[in-house]
Amino acid sequence: MRQGVALAAMVGGVSATQPALAAPEEIQVYMDEMDQPGHFGLDTHINYVADGTTTDDYAGAQQALHRLRVTPEFSYGITPYLEAGLYLPLATLDGQGRLDPGGVKTRLKFIAPRRPGQNWWWGANFEIGHVDHKLDINPWNAELKGIVGTRLGKWTLAENANVDFVVSGPVGHSPEVEFDTRVAYAMTKKVSLGIESYNGTGSFAHFGNLHGSDQSIYAVADVDLGRWALNLGVGHGYGTNADTTIVKAIVSLPFERILGRRNAVD
Repeated sequence: MRQGVALAAMVGGVSATQPALAAPEEIQVYMDEMDQPGHFGLDTHINYVADGTTTDDYAGAQQALHRLRVTPEFSYGITPYLEAGLYLPLATLDGQGRLDPGGVKTRLKFIAPRRPGQNWWWGANFEIGHVDHKLDINPWNAELKGIVGTRLGKWTLAENANVDFVVSGPVGHSPEVEFDTRVAYAMTKKVSLGIESYNGTGSFAHFGNLHGSDQSIYAVADVDLGRWALNLGVGHGYGTNADTTIVKAIVSLPFERILGRRNAVD
């Protein structure tokens, strides 16, 4: 009986506070990049929480401070407008040097067909996955992402509207809403600099609760290295975000070259 009361108290407390998510496995604003049909891609997401405060969102949660996350994202072009992705593993290396595989997620991305010369795009991405208890009190979660963007000369502007919801777990809550924004300027054909912001706006039940949600902003650089590409960023968390300084990178690898096949961008 005491155990049941304790569990109820823990669940109730977490539900009321809707704990911060901390630095996720993927810090990225989705745009219109797609693998060509029949071709594979590989992006490796890396982020590290360099500074912040320790938090105990729930019993058994892994501390985000000084945690390194490394997540390979395998992708495959199904059609010119549809791409599948697999995040495996959602690996973490915590501040004590303990390595954990973390979980697995899969996604399906759609970018609508465009007329010749059209410089804007729209689409959607659906993601579902299972994560270890150390990363989330709810093992099964999903996200529906709306994608819009445009290129105006050397400027790129993109916006994502994310709805995150619990599929299965002990602590259900109203779906959370976040808006992610990217503004970048092409310094050269190979290098662009920009700003990315990730702004929680509360749940469906408490929409507009900015002060009670995670917020972060990043200075980013994108470098085209031919068969390789890098996205690098340094960010600052605020609002309810306990991660004060986050360093992130996305390394796009020539996966098909590794497999002995022609690269999708050739």
